[in-house]
Parts: sequence; structure tokens; C-alpha cells
Amino acid sequence: MGNFILVVDDQRELRLLIRLSLITLGRVETAGTVAEAMAFVRDDPPRLMVLDVSLGIESGLELCRALKADPATSAIRILLLSAYGQDADVAAGMAAGADRYMVKPFSPRDLLAAAAELMA
Repeated sequence: MGNFILVVDDQRELRLLIRLSLITLGRVETAGTVAEAMAFVRDDPPRLMVLDVSLGIESGLELCRALKADPATSAIRILLLSAYGQDADVAAGMAAGADRYMVKPFSPRDLLAAAAELMA
């Protein structure tokens, strides 16, 4: 696993911003779909996945649940990002197995701190 971080978001610009924010922590790759994310996970599981809750027609929550339910991937730390910050949204993210839930917009500094904490 090493210090590999996978950023999964359907918005290209946001993927790039997150990648730049986290590059000091190690290797950062990006994926725009669940299929792209799973290709990375199969080949080289990340230590941390920064995962958007809403991936267009796909669900980041479902991906989170699937990863945490599989013994081969359950150790991947997952930081969920979402524009939805109500208590019920956060609870749903944590119930899906997320290790941390952050609401958009977020500061790159806060994201870096949260990611570093999860990778420690």
C-alpha cells in the first residue's frame, strides 16, 4: 500500500485540485468513475481513498460499502467528500464505512491535515 492516495471524483478540476493539495503525502492518482477506481484498487490498493459521495450516476457510498465489506480492501482508509453536510448525510457516510467525512467546499489545508491524520 505505501503512501499511495487515490482521488475519486467525477469533476476533473476538483480531482486535480485535490491531487495538488495532497502530493506532499506521497503518490497521488486520480479516477473519475467507479470502474477506474476499481482498476487501481485491483492493481495497487491505495492506503487512502479520497472519495466523492456523488459520482454522477454512480454512488461513492456504494463503493465505500463494497470496499469496507471485502477483506482484501477493508484496510483502505476512506475520506468521503460531499456537498451534503446535514447530520443525516454525515451519518450515512460513516455508516457506509468512511473513516472521515468532509463537506465541500473545504480548504486544501484542512484536507491535507485530514489525509495526513488518516495515513498516520
